[in-house]
Amino acid sequence: MTAADKYTAETIIEVRNWTHKLFSFRTTRYRGYRFIPGQFARLGVRRQTPEGGKIAWRAYSIVSADYDEFLEFYSIVVPGGEFTSVLADLRVGDEILIDKTNYGALTTDRFVEGRDLWLLSTGTGLAPFISILHDVKTWEQYENIILVHGVRFKDELAYAELIRTFARHEYFGEFAHKLQYVQVVTRDEVPGALRGRIPQLLEDGALEESTGIRIDPHRARIMICGNPEMVDDLRKHFLNRGYTLSRRGNPGHLAVENLW
Repeated sequence: MTAADKYTAETIIEVRNWTHKLFSFRTTRYRGYRFIPGQFARLGVRRQTPEGGKIAWRAYSIVSADYDEFLEFYSIVVPGGEFTSVLADLRVGDEILIDKTNYGALTTDRFVEGRDLWLLSTGTGLAPFISILHDVKTWEQYENIILVHGVRFKDELAYAELIRTFARHEYFGEFAHKLQYVQVVTRDEVPGALRGRIPQLLEDGALEESTGIRIDPHRARIMICGNPEMVDDLRKHFLNRGYTLSRRGNPGHLAVENLW
């Protein structure tokens, strides 16, 4: 198999800067590219090094719906990062490489039964949950969908307006009463938002109190994506309370992704 068989060269068609460190971008999409909402792609950028040309690859969760004609990704700029320092300089019309294979198990098909879907994220870990919310099956399957997004500052609450538009969406509007969108901010005061880290808000019951929904293993199915410390803390929190990780062929309560 040649390199050309493994990936396609796509074009950046839109870039949005949320803050000086956070941005999202859309690319063209190869007709044969398939993924399940919640999965991630491997993106490649070409770099010039003293040894010659090189491709740097990184995993990025997909924001867009599986039926969109484009692919969308959400990124943070890592100062001096081999990948993001190049990615952040790309503009509309520039090339980006996308592996033809999809990856990851942060997908709702990891669960059986369940009535409440908890989507717990920090920072760019929100990305796969936006894709999952664009899947009609998600809304049909659950009675309650609780999307929690933790950030440091209020201007990092990316996609907030898009999330709110589900209430008046042509297709999702009839289901939108099922969705609770919980903003969690650690360093700013934001009206209506919770203050603190998500693990602590779970420990002290503030998250359940704010939503009016108790996290019950008979009803709750939980997806976690974000920074490694948060992911590790939440995994321990739930495992210590008898929740189980979903594995291929062995459904449980938790699905976890950590792309850092």
